[in-house]
Parts: sequence; structure tokens; C-alpha cells
Amino acid sequence: MNENDYIARYEKRNFDAPLVTVDAVLFTYHQSTLKVLMVKRSAHPEKGKWALPGGFVSEAEDSSLEATVIRKLQEKTAVIPPYIEQLYTFGGPSRDRRGWSVTVAYTALIAHQRCASAIDSVADVDWLPYSQVCQLSLAFDHLEIIRRAHERLVQKALYSIVPAFALPENFTLPELQQVHEAIIGKPLQKKSFRRRIEQANLLVDTGEKRSEKGRPAALYRLSENSAGHKFVRNLEL
Repeated sequence: MNENDYIARYEKRNFDAPLVTVDAVLFTYHQSTLKVLMVKRSAHPEKGKWALPGGFVSEAEDSSLEATVIRKLQEKTAVIPPYIEQLYTFGGPSRDRRGWSVTVAYTALIAHQRCASAIDSVADVDWLPYSQVCQLSLAFDHLEIIRRAHERLVQKALYSIVPAFALPENFTLPELQQVHEAIIGKPLQKKSFRRRIEQANLLVDTGEKRSEKGRPAALYRLSENSAGHKFVRNLEL
């Protein structure tokens, strides 16, 4: 028997296979708060609980796991993130009552204005504060997945300017520091933070200003090479 004959006769359903899904942890910054995109489950199992948007891989529809994530996000939330990155793979016999299951988790940080109108048009979908989500009884092992995603985001906030991608295109330095602090959960030293940002040359001064508490503050935007820049050492708390 050659390989072509073997493949033609191979029947994958003769072997046990786990359930395979994807889940997406999308973060945003809104109303001075770090938030997570959540959906309320409308069917069993875990009916009525808040959960991450996600679902089963479709062999017929999906060309990749990333394609599954985008398809499920569009179906369940109408939110299409500008990027998505793989976080971690979770699996085991007890995470889903339907059977031994594996989920590949993805994560992204997006600006609220990119998706506010989409969320308003979908029922049982909401941006919930991260602190609130941590106190809820979520479906499956989604709290563990969210915490793992938050840990990665915190590390990025300490060594890069990635949190700026949760802000509007033009923003002030105080706004940039505030989003870093919202993600990290601790205050940063103001002088040290600004010095680190200025030395890295990651921002472009737009020449415009906006009043903040009576004082005009300069508006900046990200430079082209800012996304991949890493600080020599973490920001100082």
C-alpha cells in the first residue's frame, strides 16, 4: 500500500478527537477603565453566563485558526480587530461538559472608537471592566484565559508603548500614562515615564493642543516604528 492509498482509506472518525474551539480576549480602554469584550451565552452549557466570544472550528469555512477567530467575532460581536495574536492553548477533560476539549486563545488591544457602534448593534454583548470580570462566575475556564491575557498585556505595558493603540489617533501624554496605569493597575512615576517616552522618540508632535483641566496639552500620534520598539528596561512604578 502506498501513501495515497493509505490516505484514501484513512478514516479519522475511527479515532477519539477532542472538541476544538477558539476564544478571543479583546481589551479596550474606555472611561478611564480597562475593559474586556464579553458575550452572554444563550444556550447550554453554561447558559446565561458571561463568556469570551469564540466557537468551534469549521473545516468547511475556516482556512486557519485566525480565520475562525475573525469569523466568530464577526458573528457574535460584529467587532473585527485590526490585529489578533495567539495567546495560549488550553485543554483538558473537565473544561467543557460536552467532552475533552481544546481551545486556542487569541488576544488583542483595540481602540474603543473602532468598535463602539458595532457593540451598540448587538444584544448580549458588552465591554465589561476587567476588575468586574474577575469577580464574575464565567463560563468554562474563561476567567483563567482572561487572566493569562491580562498578564501578557501588563508585560507589554511595562516595556513598550503598545497601550497607545487603545487611544484615539491623537492623544496627550497624560492620556498615554493613564492607559498604561489602567493596564498595569499601579501608578507610574510621571517624570520617569515622560523621559522614557521622549528618549525613545516614539511620538510625533501634531502641533495641536487640547485643554486639560484648564491647561492646554500637546497632542501626539504614534510614529511609524513605535509598535515594535521595546524599552531597555521596564517602566518604573
